[in-house]
Amino acid sequence: MKVSGILPVMISILVIITVAVVQKQSKLIAAVTATMPVTIPLSLWIVYAGAGGNPLAMQEFTRGMLNGIIPTVAFVVAIWLGARVGMKLTALIILGYAAWAVTLAGLLLARRFLSG
Repeated sequence: MKVSGILPVMISILVIITVAVVQKQSKLIAAVTATMPVTIPLSLWIVYAGAGGNPLAMQEFTRGMLNGIIPTVAFVVAIWLGARVGMKLTALIILGYAAWAVTLAGLLLARRFLSG
């Protein structure tokens, strides 16, 4: 396996371990660590290398990333609202993914509708 395949996994494991350790001292720092844009640069590197540095491929990929950020925000808002009303972990995760899926579907439909 290439470094480009192993490195993201290793960094993801490091982030998870960091969150597990830091959350005992500071929920805020743990949350910020959990939401750091770690996979974005790694993904950019993988796509850049795979596309031979093609700027159009990078533009298409980063535009797709924009479509992913808004549903991710919806995921976090939904689980925050669910936690405020006392939902349990499994329900929070289901609620978050439902909000993510609905938001993503809405964005993709709007993009398709607006582009003709």
